[in-house]
Amino acid sequence: MIPLVTTAPLTALSGFRTAAYGCLGPRRDALFELVDALLTAGLVPSPAHLGLEAAHRRGWGSLYAALAHGAVDADAARALLGRHPLAGAPPVYAVDVSVWPRCDAETSPGRGYYYHPSRHSAGQPIVAGWAYQWVAQLGFARDSWTAPLDVRRVHPRENAHAVAAAQIRAILGTRPADAPAPLFVFDAGYDPERLARELGDAPVAVLVRPRRDRCFYADPTRQPRTGRPRRHGAKFACRDAATWPRPTAEHTVEDSQYGRVRVRAWAGLHAKSQNHPARGTHQTRPVLRGTVVLVEVERVPQKTREPRQLWPWWRGPGAPDLALRWRAYVRRFDLEHTFRFVKQVLGWTTPRVRHPEQADRWTWLDVAGGDRLHRTAAGTTRGVRAPSALGATVAGGHADAVPRASRFCTPAHDARHPCEPATTLRPLARSAHGPSRWSGTTLSGPQEDRLSAPFAPSSQLPGRVSSASRPPTV
Repeated sequence: MIPLVTTAPLTALSGFRTAAYGCLGPRRDALFELVDALLTAGLVPSPAHLGLEAAHRRGWGSLYAALAHGAVDADAARALLGRHPLAGAPPVYAVDVSVWPRCDAETSPGRGYYYHPSRHSAGQPIVAGWAYQWVAQLGFARDSWTAPLDVRRVHPRENAHAVAAAQIRAILGTRPADAPAPLFVFDAGYDPERLARELGDAPVAVLVRPRRDRCFYADPTRQPRTGRPRRHGAKFACRDAATWPRPTAEHTVEDSQYGRVRVRAWAGLHAKSQNHPARGTHQTRPVLRGTVVLVEVERVPQKTREPRQLWPWWRGPGAPDLALRWRAYVRRFDLEHTFRFVKQVLGWTTPRVRHPEQADRWTWLDVAGGDRLHRTAAGTTRGVRAPSALGATVAGGHADAVPRASRFCTPAHDARHPCEPATTLRPLARSAHGPSRWSGTTLSGPQEDRLSAPFAPSSQLPGRVSSASRPPTV
């Protein structure tokens, strides 16, 4: 029996699409159809293949013209995404940088040199490209879904800490005034003191992972009678357990993945500031106090490595909730799955655009359009079956009534990893002249119809639509 579709979720999805369309400027029709094609195309090797989708009804050149001359209102897109947070998720956000490699684009402006874990240049893990800093809300369900809220390109002359502070203030502007202080989680590579200075008195909490050999200091308990007053007290060395005083808070829990988890915290500790605005002026160095947290687990989900000590540094209003803080940092790694999803499924870094402004437009199409529209559509049509409209069938003769991108990245109720590919759709048939140039790409029925005439005679492809019967492009 086929369940009926309720109108309320579809109305919400229609309202989101209407608001997303309002965030587009010039060439908005071409940009919006590009988003629809992105959601229905599945995995494509290049943006040119998006023009073959039935959802992309415009001419071939409109795709490139939209990226070159179109516009996306980033502020309106941030406000729209801020109004659609993860349902039932706490205000916990992850911040990290991902690089768009453009090593061969020597004439493209705004490139910088960044670390890359898999690509190397001259034997070094360094690539030239554009760095984008993402902010995404984390969920505590047993899946890897996140809700990207903001993304900004970090210029080589800009500081990632200052850009992160601006993004955090923008998100605070979308939250109610009486809402609890949100928590922003950062991985290694961010300086906790620099973040605290950039944020100032903002009502926000930050959780940063410093080095495991970092040293902190308590406030001095005694002052000398003469001379300069002491600013640092007892030393707290993360690698030397003999320097650890009695913790100010402790939390122990049994977890199914990590076994026995012990969390200890020491409040009121600070580090010696080295890079600060008053450096070289002989002024008093600032003291930024925070809470040093130690997380120890019995085991890790992957049995290939031994568990290590984790030393997050927390700063924010009130006292830290240790039960939430250690889980928040564990969930931070879901943002890595988001990077993998937008790169491998939505093709974030696939276009070889020349100007960084074109990369900004494509990035916002992936964030505000692709990821969020896909997640909303997948949640709206969860469990709904409908006759096949894309040329693919499933067991029982019905196809999912969700965009095909949803089949490549399914929600949590499907017992698959969010980035695990689904069942392969039927490929393009081979012609008698040899293997087709599209044989390595999974194509849908409308794609096969539109590609059959240029690359193979219609007599050798039974059931295909000839080029004369195609609908004209606008």
